Amino acid sequence: MTPAPTPTPRPRFPELLTLEQQELLAAERGLLEDLRAALARHEGAAEDDRRLATALRQLDRLFLVVVAGEFNSGKSAVLNALVAGDGGGEGGGGKLLAEGVTPTTDRVTVLRHPKNAEHPVLGGEEDPSVTVVTADAKALRHLDVVDTPGTNAVLREHEELTRDIIPRADLVLFVTSADRPFSESERAFLSAIRDWGKKVAVVVNKIDILLVDEDVQRVLEFVEGNARVLLGFAPALFPVSARSAQQARARRAEDPQAADELFTASRFEALEGYIVDTLDEGERVRLKLRSPLEVGRRLARRQLEVADTREALLADDFQALTDIEEQLTLYREDMVRQYRFRRSDVENVLGELERRGLTYFEETVRLGRIFDLANRSKIKSELERKVIADLPREIEARVSNLIDWLVERDLQQWEAIREHVARRRSEHADRVVGREGRSFDRDRGRLLESIGRAAQRTIETYDREREADRLADSVQRAVAGTALLEVGALGLGATVAAVATSTAADITGFLTAGVLFTLGLFVLPAKKRQAQKELHTKIDKLRTQLLTSLDEQFEREIDKSVERMREAISPYTRFVRAERDKLDELRSSVGGVDRRLADLATRIEEL
Repeated sequence: MTPAPTPTPRPRFPELLTLEQQELLAAERGLLEDLRAALARHEGAAEDDRRLATALRQLDRLFLVVVAGEFNSGKSAVLNALVAGDGGGEGGGGKLLAEGVTPTTDRVTVLRHPKNAEHPVLGGEEDPSVTVVTADAKALRHLDVVDTPGTNAVLREHEELTRDIIPRADLVLFVTSADRPFSESERAFLSAIRDWGKKVAVVVNKIDILLVDEDVQRVLEFVEGNARVLLGFAPALFPVSARSAQQARARRAEDPQAADELFTASRFEALEGYIVDTLDEGERVRLKLRSPLEVGRRLARRQLEVADTREALLADDFQALTDIEEQLTLYREDMVRQYRFRRSDVENVLGELERRGLTYFEETVRLGRIFDLANRSKIKSELERKVIADLPREIEARVSNLIDWLVERDLQQWEAIREHVARRRSEHADRVVGREGRSFDRDRGRLLESIGRAAQRTIETYDREREADRLADSVQRAVAGTALLEVGALGLGATVAAVATSTAADITGFLTAGVLFTLGLFVLPAKKRQAQKELHTKIDKLRTQLLTSLDEQFEREIDKSVERMREAISPYTRFVRAERDKLDELRSSVGGVDRRLADLATRIEEL
């Protein structure tokens, strides 16, 4: 027994192309793969990658016509009229698809010629929501036709089925009804089709319900005008009566002449001619090559739009960070300036000490108190009481005031940062970056929230008394070993007392010599000037050392405070800078592919 011959596989789409067309196909395939790689590096959505993969597979598949429209526009009736009565095959001559005034299509149905059975359906994915119906119809010899659920489907998942099929279409046949053309759901759907850059032809069904040709013309003008606005171009427009076309086919056997007249009245011949003849091999190749390319361009442009939105958001964030940095810089400068002004209280205490000391010498180192000057313990006691007085406590009080001021300003600055970050979060809380930006939005929001929490936590846990004690200890350690120790009763007082008693000793020597005039006129004034000069030198040294130590310590504390604030916002600062770098790279990679896709689209149109 001779074995049956193995069927020769029908050629796949690439094998039907000329050399030039195959080169364009290879270039397109390479660019779409480059786009997939670019989107993968830049947080491209898994859905977009799936659509690109489908687009790539579509380059090997049959030409695909997708029929869309509202559930009661007559989509199924148009398809039944298109494929019925055109030969044998499954369901020959009958209605292949259910029709009705209620939704009848709750799944995607693929109509195809029996000879195309070996071709994968819809790009090769196995989908339980897809039904395949075969018909030996002339219109299906070189293409697949897909019937979709209505754009106003009762169930959202049915409408989503339709929207998911659109990116795969090489041609969209959009069916609207003459009794209510271009409803709101149809307008929204056509706007979405425009985004995908698809070739669209519009079928106005049910023209038989219009009584005069003028009404038909008005409807067509209305549809054409709205389609031009919604799609950005004037699509091919076909007024038909699918019901009349089906009736004509049904009556052909019994009354051919009446059937021909009815079919002519249905105006269905123009639509058939468009599907069979106008969509010749050259046009199908152009549309077939253009369709996946437009999918890629649409996804690339969407990513670039996302990048623009992110860039605008990051620009605001970058400005906010710049504002915070400027605030911190000004805060430091202002704090240093105010500190210098406020520390004059400490200088005033030392100035008052010097004034009391000079007055004391003026009153003490004179001839009338010559014998008191010889009493070292008395001089020391008076110095402590009249000159030194409460100097250490006065200085401590002034420094304590500086510390309280620094603590309060530090807390106020944390509050300012918290409010600034809170404004950034609230101003853009509802700003949508897109599906591809979910990770970006999440990371940005988390960082803003963490900064806000850190600032709020600092504010809530800020113990003024504890912070003041810490600063006081720091200042005390900073001035330890300076001339501040010399302002105590054992320090400055002992020094001045030594000067005074040495003067008294000299005076006693002069008295025994009987030179009282010389003593009053020369010696005591000279000794007084010497004592006042030593006091001034000692206090000046004290002032320099004490204020230098205080300056260094307070500026260190101010710098620490500013640095803590910078550290709190540093994760977000790094995030903003890193994201801007990513956006620059995305524009370079995705934008470069998009430009090359545009160039390729021009070459395809010139075929």
